Amino acid sequence: MADLLVLGIETTCDETSAAVVARSMSGAGEIRSNVIRSQVEIHSPYGGVVPEIAARAHVEVLDHVVAEAMRQADVSFAELNGVAAAAGPGLIGGVIVGLTRARAIALAAKKPLIAVNPLEAPALTARLTDGVAFPYLLLLVSGGHTQLLAVEDVGRYVRLGTTLDDAVGEAFDKVAKMLSLPYPGGPQVEAQAAQGLASRFAFPRPLHGRREPDFSLSGLKTAVRLEADRLAPLSDDDVADLCAGFQAAVTDVIADRVRAGVRAFRDRLGRGPTALVVAGGVASNARIRETLAQVAAELNTRFALPPPVLCTDNGAMIAWAGAERLHRGLTDRLDFGPRARWPLDPAASASANARA
Repeated sequence: MADLLVLGIETTCDETSAAVVARSMSGAGEIRSNVIRSQVEIHSPYGGVVPEIAARAHVEVLDHVVAEAMRQADVSFAELNGVAAAAGPGLIGGVIVGLTRARAIALAAKKPLIAVNPLEAPALTARLTDGVAFPYLLLLVSGGHTQLLAVEDVGRYVRLGTTLDDAVGEAFDKVAKMLSLPYPGGPQVEAQAAQGLASRFAFPRPLHGRREPDFSLSGLKTAVRLEADRLAPLSDDDVADLCAGFQAAVTDVIADRVRAGVRAFRDRLGRGPTALVVAGGVASNARIRETLAQVAAELNTRFALPPPVLCTDNGAMIAWAGAERLHRGLTDRLDFGPRARWPLDPAASASANARA
C-alpha cells in the first residue's frame, strides 16, 4: 500500500506551523515539509507570549504557511490521506485558529480530520526520527509541562511522575526574568551559564533521592531569587554564576528523577524501557542533553532525542501523530472542538484531582 500523507497544523502557542509527513505501512516516517513562522519578535517587548496577539498573528499567516508546506511537499489536498491539527491544550485562541482551518481543509478535500493532543505529538516524535519501538520512557520537558510517561502504544500513556509546582521550562523563564534577561528566557540562561561558575552557589536539589519520580522546582527558583536579592545590584559575573548554578541544579534534578522514572517503569511494566526518549523545548539545552545521554548509557538504555527543530512546537510532530492515529483508524468528527484540558493519562489526572 502507498504511504499515508498527512498535513499537520500547529497553532497552540507562538509558532504558526504546517507540515506534510509520510508514514509507510512499515511504520517508517518521512518529513516532506515543515514550515514554521515564529512570533518571538512580536512578543519580545512584553517579556512573554500575549494570547490575543498570538491568535491574531496566527490568523494573518496560517494560510500562507499551509500553502508553503503543500508547495514544498509537492502534493495537493486531494493527495492527502488526512488533515491533523493540534486541538489543545494550549492558548485557546490559537488552537481555534488552527483547528478551524484544518476542519475547513478536511471538509473541502473530503479527507478525515485527526485532532491531536499537543502532548501526544512529542510523545510519538521519536518513532518518526529514530524508529523507537514501544514501550519506552518519555521525559517531556517544556515551558508548560514536566512529566515522565510510559509510552505503551499510540493512545496508551501512563504518567509515572510530574511536577508538583513549576515546569522546568517555566523555571528557566522565571529565573531569566528575575535576572532581567531578555525573552525567550531559557536560551538566555543557558548562554549565561556557559560563562559562569556553577560551584559558587550551593543551590538545593529538590526531591533528590526520592523513590517517586516527581519534580519540584519552586524551592530552587526561590533560592536563586534570594541569592540575587542578596547580591544586588548584580554584576555580569553574578548573573552568569547564578545561571550556571541554577542550570547545574536543574540538570542534577532531571538526571535523578529520570533514574527514579526508569525504576517506576520497571515496577509498572515488569520490564525496562526500549529507550529513554526526551522531548520538549528544554531538550534543546545542551547541558541537559549531554547529561541525559550519560544517564541512558549508565542504565544501558537507548537514548533517543529528536533534533532541536522537533523539540519545540512544529507541524511535523502534529502530522506524524496524526499519521500514527490514522494508521490505526483513529479519526475525529468535523465538529471536534478545542480542548482546554486533555491529559494523556486521564487516570493519573483523576487521581491527582481526587488527592487535591
